[in-house]
Amino acid sequence: MLSNRSRYALRAMVHLAGLPGGGPATIGEIAEAAAAPRKFLEAILLDLRRRHLLVSKRGRTGGYALAAPADRISFADVIRALEGPLALAPCASRTAFGPCETCPDVDTCPLRSVLQDGRDAVAAVFEARTLLQAAAKFSPIDQLGNKPPTS
Repeated sequence: MLSNRSRYALRAMVHLAGLPGGGPATIGEIAEAAAAPRKFLEAILLDLRRRHLLVSKRGRTGGYALAAPADRISFADVIRALEGPLALAPCASRTAFGPCETCPDVDTCPLRSVLQDGRDAVAAVFEARTLLQAAAKFSPIDQLGNKPPTS
């Protein structure tokens, strides 16, 4: 299950992807757009900065911005930065492989191939979806900073 931490992070990153140049935006603006508690979001954004998905700038024109173009940051990148591998078990992971604690033999485990298929399916979806795609579909602000017309 996706944690609240990752949900808030994805909302924040999609918000930044919807801004011209990927930001910057203040923590207050991002928290409001992500419907996230400000203090909690501050810690999340710091982690994303440490993982080189965000950059920050101090001062009046400062805030957080995407560290790379929004079309080059996938949902998988954000989730992995905060949660670790996408696999449900270490034996199914491609980035952090290891035997499960209760598994007597990883090579003959009847669960492993199913867990790997699940990991591959999840990874295919999250790696194929970029922040730019999500921002274009759901953001109320287009890439030029214009709000859509109201009906």
